[in-house]
Amino acid sequence: MPANPSSPDGVLTCPDEAATAAFAQQLAAHLLRHPALADAYLTLHGDLGAGKTTLVRHLLRALGVQGRIKSPTYAVVEPYDTPSGLALWHFDFYRFDDPREWEDAGFRDIFASPGLKIGEWPEKAAGLAPTADVAIHIEAIDETRRRICLHPGSARGQQLLQPWLS
Repeated sequence: MPANPSSPDGVLTCPDEAATAAFAQQLAAHLLRHPALADAYLTLHGDLGAGKTTLVRHLLRALGVQGRIKSPTYAVVEPYDTPSGLALWHFDFYRFDDPREWEDAGFRDIFASPGLKIGEWPEKAAGLAPTADVAIHIEAIDETRRRICLHPGSARGQQLLQPWLS
């Protein structure tokens, strides 16, 4: 069932980037406490400039990624490892336009392997990527405030979002 941003299962209003970082830290802590959740696929939805990549950067930092965290806009995917051994893949499908690239780039193998997958602009890979465990919709309210709507798409997503669902 596709996520519907007009009827979210959990809603957060982040008054500033520090609040977004705090949410990312809480999400990371929950992921690390429950290793079975670490193979989830998270999708991020929102307009350009909504804060998708910012949230991903805070999440990767909170999961222990060291060094530069760059947007995979041109590379489509950036892999990361954490000190805990968790494999991470950050996808940005914004420029994705050739379904053959899915196979050529080995994305099917990545999604079949253990590790956390995070995809921005997932609608560009519709029909190729698996169903998201969690869909995160981010809306810029103004220059600093963000509305984050959380939608579980699977039992794993329900477990992952348990602290935020009403």
